[in-house]
Amino acid sequence: MKSRTQVVVIGGGIIGCSVLYHLTKFGWTDVVLLERRVLTAGSTWHAAAGFHTLNGDMNMARLQRYTIELYKEIEVAGDQNVGLHVPGGMSVAATPERWEFLRTEWSRHKFMGIESELITPAEIGKLCPLLETRDLHGGLWFPDEGHLDPYGATQAYARAARRKGAEICLQTKVDALEQRADGSWNVVTDQGVIHAEHVVNAAGLWAREVGAMVGVKLPLIPMEHHYLITDEIPELAALGREMPVVADLDAEIYMRQEHKGVLLGVYERNCVPWSLDGTPWNYGETDLLQPNLDRLEDALMKGFERVPLVGAAGIKRIVNGPFTFTPDGNPLVGPVRGLRNYWVAAGCMAGFSQGGGVGLALAQWMIHGEPQDNVFGMDVARFPTLTQSFVAAKACEFYGHRFYLAKPNEQWPAGRPLKTAPLYPLQQQANAIFGVSYGLETPLWFAPAGTPAIEEPTFRRSNAFSPVGDECRAVRAGVGLFDASGFGKYEVSGPGAAAWLDQLLACKLPKVGRARLAPMLAVSGRLAGDLTLMRLAEDRFLITGSGYLQDWHMRWFEQHLPSAGVRLENRSDTLLALALSGPNSTRLLADAFGATTPLGLERPLALKQVDLGVAPGFIVRISVSGEVGYEVYAEAACLLPVYQRLLAAGAGLGLRLYGVWALLSMRLEKSIGIWSREFAADYTPFESGHDSLIDFEKKAFIGRDAVLRLREQPARRKLVTLAVDVDDADPSGFEPIWIGETLVGYTTSGGWGHTTGLSLAMGYIDTPRIDPAAAYEVHILGERRKARLMTEAAYDPSNRRML
Repeated sequence: MKSRTQVVVIGGGIIGCSVLYHLTKFGWTDVVLLERRVLTAGSTWHAAAGFHTLNGDMNMARLQRYTIELYKEIEVAGDQNVGLHVPGGMSVAATPERWEFLRTEWSRHKFMGIESELITPAEIGKLCPLLETRDLHGGLWFPDEGHLDPYGATQAYARAARRKGAEICLQTKVDALEQRADGSWNVVTDQGVIHAEHVVNAAGLWAREVGAMVGVKLPLIPMEHHYLITDEIPELAALGREMPVVADLDAEIYMRQEHKGVLLGVYERNCVPWSLDGTPWNYGETDLLQPNLDRLEDALMKGFERVPLVGAAGIKRIVNGPFTFTPDGNPLVGPVRGLRNYWVAAGCMAGFSQGGGVGLALAQWMIHGEPQDNVFGMDVARFPTLTQSFVAAKACEFYGHRFYLAKPNEQWPAGRPLKTAPLYPLQQQANAIFGVSYGLETPLWFAPAGTPAIEEPTFRRSNAFSPVGDECRAVRAGVGLFDASGFGKYEVSGPGAAAWLDQLLACKLPKVGRARLAPMLAVSGRLAGDLTLMRLAEDRFLITGSGYLQDWHMRWFEQHLPSAGVRLENRSDTLLALALSGPNSTRLLADAFGATTPLGLERPLALKQVDLGVAPGFIVRISVSGEVGYEVYAEAACLLPVYQRLLAAGAGLGLRLYGVWALLSMRLEKSIGIWSREFAADYTPFESGHDSLIDFEKKAFIGRDAVLRLREQPARRKLVTLAVDVDDADPSGFEPIWIGETLVGYTTSGGWGHTTGLSLAMGYIDTPRIDPAAAYEVHILGERRKARLMTEAAYDPSNRRML
């Protein structure tokens, strides 16, 4: 075993070996993998090892497609048979809603580059005669789905990495991780100590324990998972070919051929977490858990109705093995905030669908400083610090809903409320329906008095439609009050604050008493943040952004923070905000806090420190609603009395509480984008429109060289707004955009504009295809709808109402 190396990867499952392979593939060959027993000795060896591309996150779907395409490459690179079976796969629909969902997914595959095809019940029966098809509405066929040998695939990654110089040490248990002053690591094992520049925690079932070695609490829980293997089924043997992989999402089963029988797996609702107190170190490469068929009875009965021949066959083997789940089912990947050169690749419950993509993204991140794709959906920074009981509750909820048809407006209840703002009890009294952002309960909309505070889950317009419309109209006509407590807020101060921010952000710094929209770029020149920068004093600033990105933002800030001269503090929980919007908002400020309060705030992005009557605070003139708007900032302990003063003063001004749904509707009417939809690491400033905010004359800022090169090239796509002809379902995002039979782009978000009477979608269209006269179409729930390009904002394009 080496005494020094560039990277130590901990864990010899499919994920650890994929990371090792990709590091060597991209040129880092001085790498070592440590495995406490033998390769695959965790969740990998007993996995069903199926692979598929279906995923609601388009970036995850792309990485899954990459994983599938990679297997032939590693089979050659590692000179190792991976046991690849590609009979194709299908997801079938037994309800109208599921069929609608599959048609929607099929339409999205068009711009994701995923090959899929809608098939009829008759076609399903021909492809897989074992299935009962009388109640089916149709299915979605994937020609590249299948399964493989988990041992062979893992060995192929490992052998290919060894050929490029990687070292793999088996029977080597990591006992401790000690960080040196220079940020490198002493990896203490039972076979000696290795000094490594980087450490990757790919320890699978033991990722929690390896995280605990450095004080990191990873939000993942092992879950018991059953599948059974039947005796030989004569009808299957007589088929003369391998049956496709089948997912019956309504029956909540998956199935594939195993020799001349069938492997049938279930995701039961009454699921069981395993080893909450920690995974035993002596859990081995052949250990399984005690099966419990009684717990699976209801799920199996559904499965046997779909495949009666499987129900009639004998059971050869029952497998109950643990594998890890996170609160949202996606992996944990990336650098851990606060720990230099400590990386995670864990929590990957779909390792044979996602393992190649995880290894690709992490290797790119480590070597180049950022992954090529937008991988926030699996970024370890997407979660706040969570308790084990919350993680277990959400992991069980997600496991039990693995095949559940989740609606885009559906809010899952497990573990809630986790975190509430000071106004939460009053919002409950006002009949708020809450969503969750970064653990914080946030009002989505307010139900009329006397009606249940419940939103009906649906793919179409819900019972929220009318009340949200009333909220929007009230803002446009009078004044609305929005609880912006969930914003991310970061205070930057000190003698070096201005110089640091000038390098961190691509915009020109605002003067004292002003705010500025502030794009942040990665080294590649792509977007790394869409922020607002406020200057409270020469050496004191406040940065605001999306609240769910707090750990993500802080990790980036801290990675670039100088050793002295700058103080950085996350004020998201201690400094809160209320947003006012509407033509009466200026008068409301005067009535609530004194007649002189609006003075000095006449121009957009003006900022003023004020006496809020009960506490000092500051106000900035800013709005995404399209109306005159202000954000009122106060210390968290003082927010309630500030709120009460505004309510009292607004009683005669038409004041209305409004929530996230109304805000999203109004911002679409103004063609204002938001992060994770219109703005993300996928896009350049010239595609998203951020180029107008960049100070190209600055001599130095992160991404400057790359963005100057990008400026010399035409943007291949541009952000646009479309008005779509719909009935009772609006665009929601990531639907393909067509001109005739030519795919020209995709939507990023959408919804109904309640004060313009238009169904609106924002999205990206290939630059040569942007034409106001073009006959666009957008897929809505799998059906094409006519659309037209908006050449200006749907609401108040001259911005007169914001002045």
